[in-house]
Order: sequence, then structure tokens, then C-alpha cells
Amino acid sequence: MSTYETMSFHLETKRLILRPWAESDAAEFRALLSERGNGTPTVEHTRTAIAKLLTATATTGIALLPIQRRNEGDFIGYCGLITGRSTVEEPEIAYELFQRAHGRGYATEAASAVLDAAIATGRKRLWATVGAWNTPSFRVLEKLGFERDHVSRDDSGEVVWLTRSLP
Repeated sequence: MSTYETMSFHLETKRLILRPWAESDAAEFRALLSERGNGTPTVEHTRTAIAKLLTATATTGIALLPIQRRNEGDFIGYCGLITGRSTVEEPEIAYELFQRAHGRGYATEAASAVLDAAIATGRKRLWATVGAWNTPSFRVLEKLGFERDHVSRDDSGEVVWLTRSLP
């Protein structure tokens, strides 16, 4: 049994709402994943990915959450905590936004809410892993107080590991 509180799955900021996944998110999630440039996943693959995220949330008590703009109501990406390359005790913060939503502070705003939610679970440290090429993500993480820890390599190149201690 985990010694941590379950993360809040409903987070709100001035401009954003982060909430649990719904099957209706599949089309937008698929479009977001296709922006990575590796082709478009099938609808079935995307639905399976959402089901896996929901199962992981039920198992770990942490979540990757869709981001909706409060006024417009549109899906612009996701942000949350995952085990990824890390652990349930020290999860990774992860986020990805549609290119059309870049440069407006949404990632920082969403990640800040997730950071507060992580603190509320009683965790002591978070990780982030970022492709060495991804300057905008480094800016978001710097604003949130993450510091570089080490670099590793995977199939897509250099991966920078950052960490942040939690109060």
C-alpha cells in the first residue's frame, strides 16, 4: 500500500481545467500524438492508450490529465504525473500541448497546478525527462524550479533528466 495520498484528478487554474480522460478525448488525443511527426496512431490505438492511462491512474494514484481551456472548452494537450522512466514514489511530470497552444504559458500554468497536486500527495521529489533539443520544455521546468541532474541516451537521442525536491 502506498504511503502517499491520491493525487487530485480535477485541477483548475485561472485559464485551464485538468480533468480525467473520457473516451470523447480520443480524436483530439490522436491529433496531438500525430503532431510528433511519427504518423497518426489508429483510433483503436488511441482508445487503448487512454484505457491504459486510466488503469495506471487506478493502480498508482497519480494521473496524466487532459488540459482544456476554461473559456474556449477545447482540448489543448495533457499534463500530469507518470511513472515513465521513474517510480510511483518519485514520478515524472509530463506535458504535451498542441503546437497552436505553444508560447502562451499554458504548459507552465498546467504544470504548476500538477506540481501543487504532487506536493499535496506527500511526495518528496519529482523528475522530468526531456529531449535535449526541447528548449521550450526546459524553460517551463526552470520556471518550476527543476534542476538538471544527468543525461542519458535512448533511441531518439540525448535525454536530460531534471529533478525538483518538494516541500
